Amino acid sequence: MTDQHRTSLHELDRFCRAAFLAVGADQATADAATRAMLHGTRFGVDSHGVRLLPHYIRALEGGRLNRNPALKTVGGFGAVEVLDADNAQGALGAYRGMERAVVLAGQFGLGAVAIRNNSHFGPAGAYALAAAEAGFIGITFCNSDSFVRLHDGASRFHGTNPIAVAVPCAGGDPWFLDMATSSIPYNRVLLYRSLGQELPDAVASDSAGQDVTDPHIVDMLAPLGGAFGFKGAALGGVAEIFSAVLTGMKLSFDILNMDGPDFETPRQMGAFVLALNPEAFLERSAFDAGMRRYVDTLRNSPAREGAKVMAPGDREWDVARGRAESGVVLDPITAQEFAALADRLGIATVA
Repeated sequence: MTDQHRTSLHELDRFCRAAFLAVGADQATADAATRAMLHGTRFGVDSHGVRLLPHYIRALEGGRLNRNPALKTVGGFGAVEVLDADNAQGALGAYRGMERAVVLAGQFGLGAVAIRNNSHFGPAGAYALAAAEAGFIGITFCNSDSFVRLHDGASRFHGTNPIAVAVPCAGGDPWFLDMATSSIPYNRVLLYRSLGQELPDAVASDSAGQDVTDPHIVDMLAPLGGAFGFKGAALGGVAEIFSAVLTGMKLSFDILNMDGPDFETPRQMGAFVLALNPEAFLERSAFDAGMRRYVDTLRNSPAREGAKVMAPGDREWDVARGRAESGVVLDPITAQEFAALADRLGIATVA
């Protein structure tokens, strides 16, 4: 990884949009998918950032994803809607769902949208944050193909099943949680493999469900919580119920593998987004004062020697400000893949 791969967020935005349009995706798909990937890259969640572009292009070309989806509301009443994403790239379904949830929350105090026939949507926090930026509390759930064992389990069961919550905070950045319900993301395993380092204890297992620290023999991830992994497994179940059971979509162990080999068949994934209007519960001024006092007191709480207390999202906001100013250093593999994409699609490569 060297400075020769450094580029700006603006340039990455330009390149991603151009790539989507070059393979025949509609403008809405190019806009949503790029917006979500740039969220991941901007906040330092590189596993869910622009490195996903070649994967999404392959899925669009293969037919797994609909290049010109016709999203439509197919159910619900009052503050609830059911959105059929027509096998869209997942960010389009999720952003559209949260847009509708915010509208409903403005009318009813809360808005809940179950999203059907979606696909991998990248960083769950992108959609929760979209609600917070509109002044609402945003909550997002999604499941994914199985890779996480149950507590004391010996086979893959849940996906990494993220949960994201974003809360507006007057005069500052939103309080912002975006977490997988596994102990670590799989990309951490790949990183430790490349570095020749052992994993921490109780974060991954072999094919028999036994904890291992050698990243080369990892077959599945452990649920969040270590010895108390029943908590992480239950949280994975929360995401599963909201995103799969409540939408009528596939459970994690029924979803086609993200990495193929089948890139033709839609994966029939679900997602669930919720927006809450604080003003339905109390005066906005009281809500703002409460959040401000909460986060200020949290950040100023006594810290252990050599440590700093941070609110959820603080670390990511710091990364985002740094990358907006100095740009992003792409890893060599992603840089090579982008150069190959540019050549194949006939678009200008990343500067």
